[in-house]
Amino acid sequence: MASFKKDGDVWRVQLYVQGQRDSGTFATKAQATAWAAKRDTELRTDKASGLVKGKTCEDAFRRYEKEVSPTKRGKEWEGKRLTAIADMVVDGNRLGDIRLNELTSDFLGQWRDMRLQTVAGSTINRDLNLLSHVFSTATREWKWMEASPTTNVRRPANPEARDRLISPDESDRITYALGFDDNKVKTKSQAVAVAFLFAIETAMRAGEICAMLPEHVTGRVAHLPITKNGTKRDVPLSTRALELLSLLPKVKDGEPLFGLNSVSLDRLFRKARDRSMIDGLTFHDTRHEAITRLAKKLNVLELARMVGHRDLRMLQIYYNETAAQLAERLD
Repeated sequence: MASFKKDGDVWRVQLYVQGQRDSGTFATKAQATAWAAKRDTELRTDKASGLVKGKTCEDAFRRYEKEVSPTKRGKEWEGKRLTAIADMVVDGNRLGDIRLNELTSDFLGQWRDMRLQTVAGSTINRDLNLLSHVFSTATREWKWMEASPTTNVRRPANPEARDRLISPDESDRITYALGFDDNKVKTKSQAVAVAFLFAIETAMRAGEICAMLPEHVTGRVAHLPITKNGTKRDVPLSTRALELLSLLPKVKDGEPLFGLNSVSLDRLFRKARDRSMIDGLTFHDTRHEAITRLAKKLNVLELARMVGHRDLRMLQIYYNETAAQLAERLD
């Protein structure tokens, strides 16, 4: 049932249909009447279909963060991303305030184009993957939407994969800037240097290295109980890798072997890189360097098992030996 009331220069309409309320303000009674008839049909249809209308993107983000994200390793990242996305404004409209039944692929396309002005396509694709799962969950489980609008949103092209390798000179300059001279580690900077060299030996990620505990190392094997992929992995250790571990100060069981977290490692590494006047190098480039070196010693299956790649095609991204280097091996 709809009720109409003249309020100054506008007409106010209130609608109540099968336990659901809605209201609006219009310039003329004819506009108010037309809207009321349309909304009456929509609400009755929604009631029959079982859809819950009126929920906003913010509502979906918060419920997803509360119910779904805690089951994932990246729950903190998802919470921060959803909060940031909700506050983004497109054409004067805050994304979090948009009702789910009014969210369109066109709106998300405008959001994508706006974001492309400041971030890479790969960043937007990660956010779209997250939004896709949020809206798919809202569609299938919560019945808050008829379909996910991300399905018809064109994804931007990802940038070309990095192929950065680390020269011996760069390695020497980085370790020198960190104060490391192959002696016992006494400072956090020296621990970063050992982590850097250890990563080149093992192809382990920064987070995996920082999470290593003394009890994870048995003989010539480092056992990683949890990795980026959410699975465990055993990493064989070279003689050089064991030598590097022996330079670290002794810590108690349960304490980080390197005495570092990912944030401090990244900060100290970046400072040393800048002091060394080395352009474009990241700590993760050690993984490219390590896999390229290990490919000369291990076959494809052995290499994939050591570095934790289930998809062998991923090795093509990290194996970065140059054509000139390959040519030397032909003769």
